[in-house]
Amino acid sequence: MEHTITGVEKDSIAYELGIKAGDRLISINGEEIIDEIDYQALESEEKLEIGTKRGQKERHYSLEKDAEEPLGMYFEGSMACNPRACKNKCAFCFIDQMPPGMRESLYVKDDDWRLSLMMGNFITLTNVDDREMERIIKRKASPLYISVHTTDMALRKRMMKNPDSEKLLERLTQLKEAGIAFHAQLVLCPEINDGENLKKTMNDLLSFRPAFQTAAMVPVGLTKYREGLTPLRVFTKAEAEAVIDAAEEMRKKCLSEDGERRFFPSDEFYCIAGRDFPQDEEYEKYAQIENGVGLMRLFIDSVKNARAELGEGGEDTRRRILIPTGKSAAPILQKLADEYSAKNITVKTLPIENTFFGHEITVTGLITGRDLIEQTKNESCDEMAYCDVMLRSQGDIFLDGLSPADVSAALPFPARPIAGDGETFYRLINGLL
Repeated sequence: MEHTITGVEKDSIAYELGIKAGDRLISINGEEIIDEIDYQALESEEKLEIGTKRGQKERHYSLEKDAEEPLGMYFEGSMACNPRACKNKCAFCFIDQMPPGMRESLYVKDDDWRLSLMMGNFITLTNVDDREMERIIKRKASPLYISVHTTDMALRKRMMKNPDSEKLLERLTQLKEAGIAFHAQLVLCPEINDGENLKKTMNDLLSFRPAFQTAAMVPVGLTKYREGLTPLRVFTKAEAEAVIDAAEEMRKKCLSEDGERRFFPSDEFYCIAGRDFPQDEEYEKYAQIENGVGLMRLFIDSVKNARAELGEGGEDTRRRILIPTGKSAAPILQKLADEYSAKNITVKTLPIENTFFGHEITVTGLITGRDLIEQTKNESCDEMAYCDVMLRSQGDIFLDGLSPADVSAALPFPARPIAGDGETFYRLINGLL
């Protein structure tokens, strides 16, 4: 493969070598460059043989440099890691449950080990052939984030509807032998891969230590758009308690054997079970925080720390604040507000019923602008503050296409998004924001 160089940084190594924009990179140390993963791995070596082309003439450069020193070349899109599509048809896939007519980016299903390495995206390894597996090992792509779900390969095949899903244990063995670490995700469906199957999966994962780092247990998310899909249901309180208990038993085993807990039920399981969240030290390095593991513990502790650092609020006038949120978080936020808000500030947390995706969806991040408007417009308050997790990363749009300005215009009181951390929440309920 050839990659056109679009620019060369002045006074960089490439600049000093005489490499110019318009040249094409064809190899480093004799190896073909497929994408930026290859380029970054090879660029970091201290001794380099760089092959380029200018027109039809090849040019070769030999050099030594510091390992962390970049070459200073910029490239066109051919070097980019364009996401590779998922080839599975998982029974629990959330994207298959999305309503029609939403923005195109919400329907993208990626399953790309390169994005797992660079961004922590979870992958299934079902679209990794032997050549790509060799590249993962050669590039020391560690850690990876892998959607395991179950170590019963026949069940995994039924859940994911892909015969290549049965290669998982072989792939995990290759990763272990190559010294590549991985974190696991277990999306659990009641009466399918929980119970005894979950216990087997956790025990099997332990056999891949030290490569196996952590596993997050996440309950299946179900919207109302499931016509023609595999029949599934949400977890009951008793079933959520059973998941937590099974994880706790395994955590004790791991802690005694190697000093790490490794298995972490997501916050949602604790909400369904009505149990207190584990303490900070039990989450260890919060390796699965993006999977909703430990978010509420960090939030709660951040509120407490904010009280210690900032003191009580100084708002002089009485104020009524409305905080709409997901049904799972609402009782937790209300309890914190009752305990930590300024005496002259009244805080009401309002659990939003998700009519857009369905009543089984209880998380804050999936609340839409229309639901927000319809369920808050008749409330009495001086101000409404909602978590910016309801918006896409640019902070400009809800899942249903409405903007913060649309929401504000539709309500009879001021409304604004705020950051979803504990200190911001504390500042809000104490008149400090």
